[in-house]
Amino acid sequence: MPYGPHTPDDRARMLAALDIASVDDLFADIPAALRIGRLDLPEPEPELELAARLGRLAAQNRVDLASFLGAGAYRHYSPPVVDQILLRGEWYTAYTPYQPEVSQGTLQSIYEYESLIAELVALDVVSASHYDGAAATAEAALMTCRTTRRERVLVSRGVHRQYRETIETYFRGGELDIDEIPLVADGPAAGTTDLAALERLLADADRPVAGVVAAQPNFLGLLEEMAEVGRLAHGAGALFVAVVEPVSLAVLEPPGAYGADIAAGEGQSLGIPLGYGGPYLGLLASTEALVRQIPGRLVGMTTDLEGRRAFVMTLRAREQDIRREKAASNICTNQALLALAAGVYLAAVGPHGLRDVAALGAVRAAELETALAAVGAPRMHAGAYLNEFVVRVPDAVEVHRRLLGHGVLGGLPLAEAEPDDPSLVDGLLVCATEVTTGDEIALFAWALGEELGAAMPGRGRAGPVGAGIGGGR
Repeated sequence: MPYGPHTPDDRARMLAALDIASVDDLFADIPAALRIGRLDLPEPEPELELAARLGRLAAQNRVDLASFLGAGAYRHYSPPVVDQILLRGEWYTAYTPYQPEVSQGTLQSIYEYESLIAELVALDVVSASHYDGAAATAEAALMTCRTTRRERVLVSRGVHRQYRETIETYFRGGELDIDEIPLVADGPAAGTTDLAALERLLADADRPVAGVVAAQPNFLGLLEEMAEVGRLAHGAGALFVAVVEPVSLAVLEPPGAYGADIAAGEGQSLGIPLGYGGPYLGLLASTEALVRQIPGRLVGMTTDLEGRRAFVMTLRAREQDIRREKAASNICTNQALLALAAGVYLAAVGPHGLRDVAALGAVRAAELETALAAVGAPRMHAGAYLNEFVVRVPDAVEVHRRLLGHGVLGGLPLAEAEPDDPSLVDGLLVCATEVTTGDEIALFAWALGEELGAAMPGRGRAGPVGAGIGGGR
């Protein structure tokens, strides 16, 4: 039975004080067609019957697929210590630590997370934290507008489409402008940000640019010339936002090293399992010069009156519960449990372990490229990549659907992800990580060969060979 502290008389007095007849009147400014109305919920069931019904629903999920899907969310091994620490009650139920005298453990965990991410991205300040990578990227774009007092941001089409759409949503309310930087259409740099087009967009003196947003690796898995993007942005007085994948930073140059003013990204790869699109963890970091513009919780280390080390939330005037009308953001929160997961993961694997994770994913991706090319699915772009790339597959959407029948989730059909880009209509975006096995690669290559009518050499149509390319691991 739901518990509510207010009696009918209490509610009647509150409604009278507001001069309204019912709670529904509070939502009168929302069009009736958009209101949810009453939820059509089934009648309550006994626990045993409900558990059985939920079990039948769960059984409809496919958990047997060899997955090569990435596109911003990735399969990684997470050490058991991550979940074990997260399940402790003092972490699992903790909220924002407004009272430092009783929240030192939570504050220290956030401080450690921010310190680890700062080291990873080579920037001065990290906030904790944001709903997901898209929200963090949108906040980064807003930071550039507040800092420069300009109203136009350039975003590379190499940034995840959902991130670009989220920026557009945020900007719509503030009457800010967003223009897209096209990708190079052909040649060795095909699929990466068109630097000549960027230079032209920056040259429009009547519409000065607040910030330039580019991704490394980009949505197609390709590596961008980030230092040059930053040089062009700074030359026009704009700030540079790098959208990053954190595991890749174990082997790629960090944003701070190539001059990024702000780094944003999705932290799911850091010990957070895949689960129907969430919950995720938005990473956001900046140089110290932008510290008063960065939204989210900042935790600092200090000493108490007795000289003991202590942790506190700092620069609180930036936050919405202090100065709502002047807050750095009114739509961000502290994803503390997920920040804790990322912190524990990074501490558990360490710098050398994270480098192994990234390097093994790159090795597996190279094996995957060779195997798919052998059955008639070559790479679509010539540029360098880390662990994700696009292969050319005729009728990619239909082939992707049929691969499910072979037990393979064959990446992401780009005709669905980027429907307004005809050059990608035959593209499948595929990825490999350290948990991708040789057997899975062999199965994918065999199944794709079957669907393309090109059996793997020497194997006819007998089916995939065990151990496959690179062995069982």
